[in-house]
Amino acid sequence: MAISVGDRLPEATLARMGENGPEQVQLGEKLKGRKVVIFGLPGAYTGTCTTAHVPSFIRTRDGFGAKGVDEVICLSVNDPFVMKAWGEATGATAAGITMLGDVSSEFTKAVGLNFSNPAIGFHDRSKRYALYAEDGVVKVLHLEENPGVCDISGGEAMLAAI
Repeated sequence: MAISVGDRLPEATLARMGENGPEQVQLGEKLKGRKVVIFGLPGAYTGTCTTAHVPSFIRTRDGFGAKGVDEVICLSVNDPFVMKAWGEATGATAAGITMLGDVSSEFTKAVGLNFSNPAIGFHDRSKRYALYAEDGVVKVLHLEENPGVCDISGGEAMLAAI
């Protein structure tokens, strides 16, 4: 069952690249007492993710800050090395977007937003979505029906919703 508005986001261990290599990130600590936007997507360097989803949050990052959002997080079922390189390649890191890897799909499965498409090498990947949470509680959730489309899960739609 997929997460819904009003639900508390589960604890999860995510990964990022730090100054000395890969680091674990406890999601609960990042959410506690903060306003956070998380957008999840099927994969780094994939078509719609690279050409539409990430750019929409780069364009709107300052707008989220103006609305009191403490952090914008891009989440994908990828390792932290890939997420770091992708953040640099797209300009997301420079724009202030936190790039986190859900290495074992722990968070993605816990919120019920995983899917697989073995024909293209996707196993337990994330559906395309964006959510806004306050102190770990989902206030807005935009889930795409089709993983190849970035419409309601884009930065502009989320910014307008909060």
